[in-house]
Amino acid sequence: MNGPIVSIARELGFEGNSILEGLVVSIFIAGAFIGSISSGSLVDKLGCRRTVQIDTIPLILGAILSAQAHSLDEILWGRFLVGLGIGVNTVLVPVYISEVAPTKYRGSLGTLCQIGTCLGIIASLFLGIPSESDPHWWRTMFYIASVPGFILSLGMQFSVDSPRWLCKVGRMNDAKAVIRNLWGASEVDKAIKEFQSVSRNDGSDLDSRWLELLEEPHSRVAFIGGTLFLLEQFSGINGVLYFSSLTFQDVGITTGALASLYVGLTNFAGALCASYLIDKQGRQRLLIGSYLGMAVSMFLVVYAICSPLNEQLGHNLSILGTIMYIFSFASGAGPVTALIIPELSSFRTRGKIMGFSFSVHWVCNFLVGLLFLDMVEKFGVAPVYAGFGGVSLLAAIFAYYLIVETKGRSLEEIEMSLNPGVRAKDK
Repeated sequence: MNGPIVSIARELGFEGNSILEGLVVSIFIAGAFIGSISSGSLVDKLGCRRTVQIDTIPLILGAILSAQAHSLDEILWGRFLVGLGIGVNTVLVPVYISEVAPTKYRGSLGTLCQIGTCLGIIASLFLGIPSESDPHWWRTMFYIASVPGFILSLGMQFSVDSPRWLCKVGRMNDAKAVIRNLWGASEVDKAIKEFQSVSRNDGSDLDSRWLELLEEPHSRVAFIGGTLFLLEQFSGINGVLYFSSLTFQDVGITTGALASLYVGLTNFAGALCASYLIDKQGRQRLLIGSYLGMAVSMFLVVYAICSPLNEQLGHNLSILGTIMYIFSFASGAGPVTALIIPELSSFRTRGKIMGFSFSVHWVCNFLVGLLFLDMVEKFGVAPVYAGFGGVSLLAAIFAYYLIVETKGRSLEEIEMSLNPGVRAKDK
């Protein structure tokens, strides 16, 4: 959105008004916050599959409304609707994958969220190239942005409901059929027994309540989820991405699109690495290693800025630190955070805990965007990057002491280990 905003502002009559330009960009976050909060109740009532299909409505309408906008109000409504859809979508996709994926491959399949995001960013970079010569190309870009919504809605028609949700709403035969098709016939009886055991002992009501997030063990998981996203955002990923184009310019890469492409490819490589390692090394190790790598990378950039090195060496170290940071983030902190929260959550409160956690994500995303440039202007890049490195170290410590390893365990096994009361009742 940062590229087309200049053309949008010029055509819709608010060019040069930085407040309105910022509002067009940031109202997306307001919509995403509301979408995240509302997603939990929708998942409880409708299940992931139908909720995803309904969620494509604001995604499609928002993109088309933005493409046809002829006033500030119209572009704001369009951006808000897209944000609303993205807010719901970011919660639903990790939950859906965690509930339908076989235990053995749940981690690798969960990283597809990050891989898909990277591919989408790279595709958008190529789609944005004509905007440099065509001031009206932003409308075409928004029209193109509506296409994935149609594809997603159609594709989910041929997808399956979560077997856990089917079991909870009493559609036992459908649940068995899904398990048989996805996990194999040998898993049917064991899975159904686990579903029923957990469902019987964590409450029989279909809908959970928000106040349950204040009770153990749900409050602990909600705290972990919210804190992970807070640490993720304040470790500086958006700030580093913002400054990455300037860093690349220092070594002669003057084209913003080319710099963004390097960043996107690094992100993609890190996500592929996470996909390969996550079910081998586990979530906790990947998180710790990722944040330690991010901390080292930030301190390397700080060293390059503050030490009396020759100019070329300093620029090269800054590039190396930036690339290392982005790769480290994409290979752990990025994909694992959204994956491990639904794994740690009980089925009863999974949607609401994810909704709460992602609402923290969007609030922190907004705050970092609001404060980052002011902090850089006031203190300089090096102290801000040092702060990002410090937060990354805190995140590694947090992951070491508070994250429970979930590799190779079914969601029901994880829930029973975190909530001994379930096992006690079952006996």
